[in-house]
Amino acid sequence: MIEIGAGIVAWAGASLVVLGDGRRGLALGVAIAGLGLGALAWLDAGPAAAAAVVAGGMVAAAARLLSGQPGWHVMPAGSTPRLVLCVAVALVGLWFGFAVTTGPGGGTRFAALTLLVLAPARILWSEDPAALLTATGVLALAMSVAAAAGAVTADIWAYIAAALLAAAVAWLPPRTLRAA
Repeated sequence: MIEIGAGIVAWAGASLVVLGDGRRGLALGVAIAGLGLGALAWLDAGPAAAAAVVAGGMVAAAARLLSGQPGWHVMPAGSTPRLVLCVAVALVGLWFGFAVTTGPGGGTRFAALTLLVLAPARILWSEDPAALLTATGVLALAMSVAAAAGAVTADIWAYIAAALLAAAVAWLPPRTLRAA
């Protein structure tokens, strides 16, 4: 039951990253996703892995609060397709995580599937450098949980590497490309 709740929390955070354009909304989304993925990491690999994932998510959230469009800007005008994407991905993730595959780990499969779809969708959908960097950090954290979902024994180094990558990407200076 805890695993299902953690997967839903991770999906909610990634959905906020997809739906948000302001730095507060993006920061809250990556923080919530980090907490959900941290709970899944705790279940898969123990408290050290969970601490690494949560720390990576919080450092990425802190970095996002310092750069990007000011304010929340959650669900600005024209974000209906992004909302539909979040809901559709959740429904398919629930179906795949609990109906198609059997055995324990449904919450981890749900979180891995939904985050591995939502984060790249946000990367492809956005032109805002802050949103791109935030989604890349969420993708790095999601990849560690996805790798652990398919592994027989979870390796703490995958979680640590993902947390370091998410934290490092978040602190990159966002730049806007200019055409010549």
